[in-house]
Amino acid sequence: MFTGIVQGTATIQSIHDADGMRGLGMQFPAGALANIQRGASVSLDGVCLTVISSDGDTARFDVIDETLRLTTLGERAVGDRLNFERAATFGAEIGGHLLSGHIIGTATVVDRSEDAGNLAIILQAPPHAARYVLAKGYVAIDGISLTIGTVDDAAGTFSIHLIPETRAVTTIGDRRPGDRINLEVDAMTQAVVTTVERVLAARDGQ
Repeated sequence: MFTGIVQGTATIQSIHDADGMRGLGMQFPAGALANIQRGASVSLDGVCLTVISSDGDTARFDVIDETLRLTTLGERAVGDRLNFERAATFGAEIGGHLLSGHIIGTATVVDRSEDAGNLAIILQAPPHAARYVLAKGYVAIDGISLTIGTVDDAAGTFSIHLIPETRAVTTIGDRRPGDRINLEVDAMTQAVVTTVERVLAARDGQ
């Protein structure tokens, strides 16, 4: 599990594509991988990945074809920076919200505007995920836990607002209109909406 409080950015050092799988070699900031073990979970741009091997401040991850299809990791190149978060530990403070690192799809940046250092971004939600995006609810964008601002149901868009600290620690400030961003919706919201839909569908079918 993760919290969506990004700890920094890691840089893609190498990419190896073979047999429908992508191997990522990642360079992390000094000390970021302290005491990490093979098999540990790390979120990269919001995607939960397993450490295959590590050496000092570098680690290798394998990304399967289904993950490449649902996320932006297949588009990344050597030198790109990815937001990272190590798995939450028992007893640690949760400053964001609980995340699984299971991406539901990608949202597309529609517009961005800045005011006094704060950044507002409008995103187009994928159609199958839009019903889980509720005003003042939670989403994770490239692994960043954020509160949803406004929602335009007709357009299928929603807004998020970033303070300077979030922009300094993550890659979100680099995103421009047309960019795709990994989206994870709040699991509790998804469960409630899906349950209500099933109950209403069953009632209508009676």
